[in-house]
Amino acid sequence: MTLKKICFLFLILFLFCFWPNIGKTKSINEGGKVMEIKVTSSAFEEGGLIPAKYTCGGADVSPPLTWFSVPEEAKTLALICDDPDAPMGTWVHWVLFNLPADVQQLPENVPPDKELENGARQGKNDFGKIGYGGPCPPFGTHRYYFKLYALDIELDLKPGIKKKEMLKAMEGHILAQGQLMGKYKR
Repeated sequence: MTLKKICFLFLILFLFCFWPNIGKTKSINEGGKVMEIKVTSSAFEEGGLIPAKYTCGGADVSPPLTWFSVPEEAKTLALICDDPDAPMGTWVHWVLFNLPADVQQLPENVPPDKELENGARQGKNDFGKIGYGGPCPPFGTHRYYFKLYALDIELDLKPGIKKKEMLKAMEGHILAQGQLMGKYKR
């Protein structure tokens, strides 16, 4: 067999084994079971356009989010919304943690409070503010990922932390995760 044929067969084998999993957000818990959380919004579909209401061009309020398939052993949930297409690198729009695991949705317009009524805490976004800061791309169409994590612990962090601190505290404690991606262009 020629090297070209071997490479072609390897490519076919790779695609056959991994193609169904490309683009899915999954985690494996300690038991080896694959867990995925389904995240949706009544405001936009996966890969769809985020309405201006939820951006700096509108009311700049957080969109409603709903999810299901959170593992029973989860203690809390954490949420990150970020834009990997920002010119200076990934731009963080929302950091939220210690959301009780039995909560299955966030309503539209979550207040920019350090601590919410349900005990969840919010961190600082890259606008330097607590809570949600909507899409506000300088040019072009950007993608915005709302990433939800089910954790086996409550994070011992104060409100106002940044994404990097939260990710570090979450290491080794993610039971499942999911995401919803929306797009926006000014």
